[in-house]
Amino acid sequence: MVPDRGGDRAVIERSRQRSAGCGVEPDRLYPRRILEGAALAERLAQRRDLVVAAEPYLARLHSFLRGSAFFALLTDGEGCILSVLGDETILEEAFSLRMVPGAFMDEASIGTNAMGIALAEGQSVQVSGSEHFVTAYHRWSCSAAPIKDAQGTIIGSLDLSGRRDAMHLHTLGMVVAAVGAIENTLVLNARNEALLEQRRFTETLLDSIKEGIISVRLEGDILSVNAQALDMFGYSRDELLGLGIEGLLPCWRDLRAACLEGREYANEDAAVTVRTNRLYFNLGTYPIQGSGGRPEAIILLFKDVKKGRKHANEIMGRRALYTFDKIIGTSPAIRAAIDFSKKVADSRSTILISGESGTGKEIFAQAIQNASPRRDEAFVVLNCGAISPTLIESELFGYTEGAFTGAKRGGHPGKFEIADKGTIFLDEIGEMPLEMQIRLLRVIEEGTVMRVGDSREIPVDVRVIAATNKELSIEVQAGRFRMDLFYRLNVLPIRLPPLRERPDDIPLLVEYYMRKASRKLNKKPVEIPPGYLDRLSNLEWPGNIRELENHIEFLIMSEGLPSEGRRAALPESAVLAPAAPGAPGAVGPSLDAAEQTLVRATLLECGNNVTKAARHLGIGRNTLYRKIQRYQIDCSIMGQ
Repeated sequence: MVPDRGGDRAVIERSRQRSAGCGVEPDRLYPRRILEGAALAERLAQRRDLVVAAEPYLARLHSFLRGSAFFALLTDGEGCILSVLGDETILEEAFSLRMVPGAFMDEASIGTNAMGIALAEGQSVQVSGSEHFVTAYHRWSCSAAPIKDAQGTIIGSLDLSGRRDAMHLHTLGMVVAAVGAIENTLVLNARNEALLEQRRFTETLLDSIKEGIISVRLEGDILSVNAQALDMFGYSRDELLGLGIEGLLPCWRDLRAACLEGREYANEDAAVTVRTNRLYFNLGTYPIQGSGGRPEAIILLFKDVKKGRKHANEIMGRRALYTFDKIIGTSPAIRAAIDFSKKVADSRSTILISGESGTGKEIFAQAIQNASPRRDEAFVVLNCGAISPTLIESELFGYTEGAFTGAKRGGHPGKFEIADKGTIFLDEIGEMPLEMQIRLLRVIEEGTVMRVGDSREIPVDVRVIAATNKELSIEVQAGRFRMDLFYRLNVLPIRLPPLRERPDDIPLLVEYYMRKASRKLNKKPVEIPPGYLDRLSNLEWPGNIRELENHIEFLIMSEGLPSEGRRAALPESAVLAPAAPGAPGAVGPSLDAAEQTLVRATLLECGNNVTKAARHLGIGRNTLYRKIQRYQIDCSIMGQ
């Protein structure tokens, strides 16, 4: 028996009148308005704060109601669905009515429903069976509540929908409780963002100063350090905090005593223990007085000695570059991807990075890892397309001793166990076999893995970042990828633009890879004339950044652009109308010969190791084998 909900009836009747006034047809199947493609991606990016705040609570509702034929929906303030989570069976039924991300559930689009009423009336409501305006929704029971920001403005709604025979008033109570938690999260996130903005302002101000600055309590605790000081001494921030001021500054005790006596250091030479040596820097001290007139902390100001600066730069030159500030590009498309990636780096939610081959998906994944609270933990990479289907299960989940022929004595942990407390990067996720997808989904949802040949569940705390160069929604429709796994991975989608969509970045990339390749190959950089650079900027670059890097290396290996009257060949795969003969940047006549020379030289340099040579060239092994066959290269003769 359905409980009496007399208080909702007047609200529902007003909604039905509004729906009729909007011309909604009772026999309508799909919402009038559905966003797809770039329009949907743009809206998700604009509402990312709401999506990030709500995702943990959608996941919790889904976990609690798993198997009960209910699914959760999140909409924005206009009724556009931003996220859907539920069991595959009920999702298939909902998706058949196009209740998908991008569909609008407001009254003008689909008539009376719980989400539309919650947005229109600003109150929680439950709508069941024939109370829906369109007949197709008579199968559902829906409970929704509006989500409001700190100013009381409605910015979205949360809904639980299921078959009407499962309706219960407690469902609405769960939704209201979840909405309250989401609203509190939004308020806290806004406050944290304000504090972070203030902190970023202070840090930027300190980092803009050319001298190294460290603030220290009199007890010796380091309070803050600017980027210049880290650059001077060759430490990361965490390394310096772990070293402590006494480990960095041998004269600290004398300096502290002088400060307590009212004496200050001014332009004094002081020995500093940098990463691999002890160097002298010019030091000044500025005490911070407490309320009683006694110093509580000291600001230390370090100025470079020329020799010390050179040594510190040599130290820093060997540091890893996979951080956001090292990603090359100023175009709006790449900056948007970077800004969103920074925003979600500290989230626990799964991330799906999509983009064509060669757009830098793994670099973004590593940058997200380095910007996250898991930066000091493991970052484990698995290319799902490079492992045979028979091995991927043991690679991911590990195996016990005797699980199969050839299993190691004592067994072996899988990638998820190795990545515990850290991050696993699943590249080419679209290549994962279907039978493995259900196991991956279980690990993501339950946080446990089971080794092959074992029955014991092993808890793991792993952040999942997946990447694909396929359109997974199409793979879902074709039955090659599970719908529930797709929506579980696609919580925080990041799209990396192909190189052809960011031509303004090509000059920057050319300059960067020219320096990098010339150092690696121990050859002089090549001067690129403006005409040739313009043609590079207008190419399609189907291989994207990887192809551009290979072409720059080809120019250096072939000793650059030929003398006056000729130009080096453009990449073979480039799509571009040929330039007029003799025009600046015209295509040279000997591309095959140049490529053959490059392949031969690289194989020789790599000792005829095809795998190593392919990695060096930035192409697949099969591609390299085809080139070896095409140019009839005998590797055994080359090695003699």
